[in-house]
Amino acid sequence: MQRSTAWFTFLCSIVVLFSPALASTVSAQQAPTITITTPHTGETVTPTFDLTYAIVGAPHGSHAHVYLDGSYQKGFKGTFTDVPKGDHEITVKIAGHDHKDQGTSSDTVTVTVTQ
Repeated sequence: MQRSTAWFTFLCSIVVLFSPALASTVSAQQAPTITITTPHTGETVTPTFDLTYAIVGAPHGSHAHVYLDGSYQKGFKGTFTDVPKGDHEITVKIAGHDHKDQGTSSDTVTVTVTQ
């Protein structure tokens, strides 16, 4: 009986020891993310260029809101056109079906536009 009690105590110790790590791993896997896949920070682009991104783990109806230098690009379809020469910051944020920023994840890159 002592042997099984010791074994049970050992197993309980392992569960208690690793529970916070397991809980944070599960939470991290469930958190929605958005990542800009192109262009990359520091990249040089022409005044017309494509933006691609990936959303992972977001609820149905979620989508991206795109910002160029802090200005929301309403109706953005994936291609910037006639962007002035110079450095520009592009940010994407996850928005819900109600178009409100979900506050869960965003990604930002800085590019240089040349003529």
